[in-house]
Amino acid sequence: MKNTSFYMISSFFLFFLGLLMFLSGLCLIYFNQSFLFDWEFITFNSMMITLTLIFDWMSLLFGGCVFFISSMVVLYSHSYMSSDQNKVRFLYLVLMFIFSMFMLIMSPNLVSILIGWDGLGLVSYCLVIYFQNYKSHSAGMLTILTNRIGDVAILLSIAWMMNFGSWHFFYYMFIYDKWVFYLIVLLIMAAFTKSAQIPFSSWLPAAMAAPTPVSALVHSSTLVTAGVYLLIRFSTMIYMFNCDFFLMLSLMTMFMSGLGANFEFDLKKIIALSTLSQLGLMMTILFLGFPYLSYFHLLTHAFFKALLFLCAGLIIHVMNDTQDIRFMGGLTYQLPFTITCFCISNLSLCGFPYLSGFYSKDLILELSTFSGSNIFVYIIMYISVGLTVSYSMRLIYYTMNLYPNSYVCQNYTEDKLMNFSMIFLILMSVFSGSILMWVIFTTPSFLIMSTFMKLMSLFMIMLGSFLGYELSVFYYYSHSNYLILYKLSSFLGGMWFLPFFSTYIMNNNFFKISFDLNQNLEVGWGELIFSKLSFFYVVVLSKFVHFFYYNNLKVYMISFFLFALLFFVF
Repeated sequence: MKNTSFYMISSFFLFFLGLLMFLSGLCLIYFNQSFLFDWEFITFNSMMITLTLIFDWMSLLFGGCVFFISSMVVLYSHSYMSSDQNKVRFLYLVLMFIFSMFMLIMSPNLVSILIGWDGLGLVSYCLVIYFQNYKSHSAGMLTILTNRIGDVAILLSIAWMMNFGSWHFFYYMFIYDKWVFYLIVLLIMAAFTKSAQIPFSSWLPAAMAAPTPVSALVHSSTLVTAGVYLLIRFSTMIYMFNCDFFLMLSLMTMFMSGLGANFEFDLKKIIALSTLSQLGLMMTILFLGFPYLSYFHLLTHAFFKALLFLCAGLIIHVMNDTQDIRFMGGLTYQLPFTITCFCISNLSLCGFPYLSGFYSKDLILELSTFSGSNIFVYIIMYISVGLTVSYSMRLIYYTMNLYPNSYVCQNYTEDKLMNFSMIFLILMSVFSGSILMWVIFTTPSFLIMSTFMKLMSLFMIMLGSFLGYELSVFYYYSHSNYLILYKLSSFLGGMWFLPFFSTYIMNNNFFKISFDLNQNLEVGWGELIFSKLSFFYVVVLSKFVHFFYYNNLKVYMISFFLFALLFFVF
C-alpha cells in the first residue's frame, strides 16, 4: 500500500500545479503580461551562470494542460501498473518525463531547452524499453537514435547562436541575417525528429512498445508536441524565409499517416498514426503562417488523444493484453462507460460539431482556404480530414461491432479508478475547445465563404465515414477490399516503407562497413601493425639485450675488435 500511495499523492500535486498554472495563464492573458525569472547559480568575476524561466500565457496554459493530463495518467497508472513489480520505478520515470517537459516549456534559453529536450529523449527510451523484450529494445533504439539527430541539431544551433550576444532567443526574434537561415534549418530539423515528420516518422508507431499510460502521456501532450511548441516559439523568425518545402513534408506526413491508419490492425498503432496525422496538421498550419492556431489545436488535441489512449489501455487490459482490433467486438455490453468515452474522444478527433476538436480543426481548414496556397495543399488538407474520419469510423466499427470476436475467459470489469481518471478528460474533450477559443483568440475570426467551400468539410466527413465502413468489412466469405488489393494495402499500411528505410537499409550498410573495418583494421592489418608488430619488436629487442647480458665477456671482446677494425679501416 505504501508503494502505490505515491501514485495518489503525485496525481493530487500534479493536478494542483496544473490548476495553478492554468489560472495564472488566464491572468497573464487578461493583463497582457510576461515574466522572466532568473535564478543565479554562480558569479565568478564577470561570468554569471543563471537559469532563466519564462512565464507567459503560452507557456503557462500549455504547462497547465500537461500537468492536468499527467495527473490523470498517474492516477490511471495506479490501477494499470498495480501488478507490476517495479511500479515505483515506473512512477519516478514518468515524473522525470513530466519535469523534462516542464523545463522545455518554461525555457527561453536554448541551453536550458536542451536539458528538457535531452531529458525527454532519454526518459522516453527508458519507458519504451520498460517491458524488457526484443521488440521493446528495437523500438527503444529506433526512438533514441532518431531523437539523437534532433539533439545534435539543437547543439549545433546553440553553437550557431553564438553569433548573437546571448542564448535567450526571445531578444533576437526579429533579426534578419543570411546566416539565420541555417539556424532555422537546424531548428526545423530538430522539431521534425521530435514530432516525427517525414523522413523521421517511423519511430512514433514503434514507440507503442511502452506501457499504455506512457503512450497516453507521450502521444498527447509531451514528447511529440515538443517539436511543434519549439517552432511556435521561433515562428516569428521562421516566417522571414520561404517554408514551402517544409509545408509539403508536413502535408505528406498527415496524408501518409491517415492512409496508414486505415490499413492497420493494432489498436495502439492506429491511435499512434492518428497522432502523427494531427502533428502533420499542426505543422502544416504553422508553416502556412498561423502559429496561434497551431498552438490552439495542440492543446485541444492533447485532451482527447489522452482520453483515447486511456480507453484503449483499459480495453487492452481487460482483453488479456490483446491489441488486435479483429479480436474485439460487442464491447458496448461489457464496457459501457469506457466505450462511451472512446466514442466521444473519437468524435472529437473527427471534428464532430461542438466537441473540442471541431473548434480547432474547422478553423484550421477554413483559414487554410484563405492562406493563398495552391490547389494541391487545399485538396490534401481536406482528403486528410476525410481519412481521419475514415479510420475513426473503422475503429468504432471494430470495437462496437454486434458480433463479439473475443477470446473466452476474459475479465470484463471496469476499474473505478481508471474510469474516474477518464471523467476529467471527457469534460475537457467536450468543453476545452470553446473555452480555449474564447481565451486565446480575443477577436473572433470572421470568414465569408461560398456554400460549396463551407460544405466541403462536411462532404469529406461523410465520404470518410463511408470509406471507413467499406474498409471495415472483414470477415470470412466476404469480398474484403483489404485482401483483394493486398499489395497496395501493405504498401499504404507500411508507412510508404519508411520503417524499412529507417532501420534495415541503414543497419545493413552500417553493419557491412563496421564488419569490413573490423576485419581489416581491428583484427587485420591494424592488429598486425599496431599490436603484434610492436610486441614482436619488443620481444626481439629483449632477447638481444639478454644475449648481451649472458655472454658479456665474449660479446664485449668481439665488439671491441670489430669497432677497432672499423676505426682503422675508415
